[in-house]
Amino acid sequence: MNRQTLSLIAGATALAAVTGFATLSAPDASGGETTVKAAAQLPVQRTSLLCPQPSTSDLAETAYTAFTPATEGTDGKGGAELVAAGGASTAPDTGGEDDKGDKGDDSGKGKAAKPVIEVKEPGKPVADSTDGGDSPALIGTAEGKFAPGWTVQETTEVAAGTGRGLLGVNCAAPDTEFWFPGASTAAGRTDYVHLVNPDDSAAVVDIELFGKDGALKSTVGDGITVQPRSSEPVLLSTLATAKEADLAVHVNVRSGRVAAAVQALDDKQGGDWLSAAADPAGTLVFPGIPKDATSVTLVAYAPGETDADLKLRLASPNGSITPAGNETLHVKGGMTATADLGDITRGEPGSLILTPTGRSVPVVAGLRVVRGKGAGQETAFIPATRPVGARATVADNRAKGTTLALTAPTGEAEVKVTASAGSGGGEATTKTFKIKAGTTQNVDLPAPSGLKGAYALTVESTSGAPVYASRTLESKLDGIPAFTIQTLPDDRGMVAVPKARQDLSIMQR
Repeated sequence: MNRQTLSLIAGATALAAVTGFATLSAPDASGGETTVKAAAQLPVQRTSLLCPQPSTSDLAETAYTAFTPATEGTDGKGGAELVAAGGASTAPDTGGEDDKGDKGDDSGKGKAAKPVIEVKEPGKPVADSTDGGDSPALIGTAEGKFAPGWTVQETTEVAAGTGRGLLGVNCAAPDTEFWFPGASTAAGRTDYVHLVNPDDSAAVVDIELFGKDGALKSTVGDGITVQPRSSEPVLLSTLATAKEADLAVHVNVRSGRVAAAVQALDDKQGGDWLSAAADPAGTLVFPGIPKDATSVTLVAYAPGETDADLKLRLASPNGSITPAGNETLHVKGGMTATADLGDITRGEPGSLILTPTGRSVPVVAGLRVVRGKGAGQETAFIPATRPVGARATVADNRAKGTTLALTAPTGEAEVKVTASAGSGGGEATTKTFKIKAGTTQNVDLPAPSGLKGAYALTVESTSGAPVYASRTLESKLDGIPAFTIQTLPDDRGMVAVPKARQDLSIMQR
């Protein structure tokens, strides 16, 4: 008898640990001998993050901050770095003598690209910067102890011109589908979908645009090729002739995988990045609308042919209220719908909550938020987001101009917030906060003692109902209230892997 044993559980465990996105469910073994123990939570072993090209403006100044929170259960090995896409090896100029004459091989052949950012130790952020409009997209990989919870923030300040202001984005993991409600091809807006391919083979991508009357006619949005380890910015106005505001952009990857983000630049209202919204759902949460928002616009899209009917609530510091005149929103199937919420927060921080009526269907949605008036306006976006879950982190926080908003729509909750050491020095500190049901709180941040440079904020749910979070960065730019908002979804740094009681094997006679 020839016997060949293939351990299926071992293979599944390795797959889950590498991807970080696989959750394995134990089969019901009540009627047989083959059983699986309850799943164990293990750290992911490898993570990819991709950063879009920050700007083409010669006036752009971009800061990169990378951070990995310390995670129990890692093996103590690994590394994390970002390199320029396309094989280029240009790194931010730190002004050091060591950088002179050592730019690597720009052809992408032979000598490996020089890392732009390289994390040295979990729990300590690394920051660097670059100037001008020729900074490339970045491709990053973290392994071992650096993979669970790895986060990279790209923050760009543009002093003048279209899209002037503060633009921020969390560098994203590659995937095969993305939704961006809130984009536009209207006059005065210049919106690009930035696609970054981390792999050694080309990716093929379709981009669809949906407006108030349904899909916009386009033939050039199909079959867009993104070359290996490179980036491709796609101007939305070249995909359709219609000039329409408040679009939903759908990015679908036919082959391969990419990271995607939309850069929205406005002639009068500044600009920012739209990160991908959460997957279609009946209940959606938009945490951390600034207290001084002068205009808030909700853009929702219902995939498919069935209409959606949604209820709107605002979670304020004192509880949930229904916005007067915007109690509900009807979204026709396959079309976008908007709600002009005005200055909905009226001097207090808030979070918008969408819940379905009895006949609603899942939707995708995002908020466009404006601060300031007249020529002093600036724009940011808040996509619908996942809850903090076990842990979420955001990097590039500063000593001034950083606000963390927490909301618990369905019940009281408790979270632990840790401020890391600074990129240039300091000691980490931690605070615990209780968030009342149906409220939003701008919490008093636990700033690191002796802070130098940028730091990371890590939020961990300790008890109670789900919590949603966002971080706002602010800066004064010639009197303009420049700002950007990033949400804090669960970092998915741990993956459920079942424990085998008995080896599952295939026997070949």
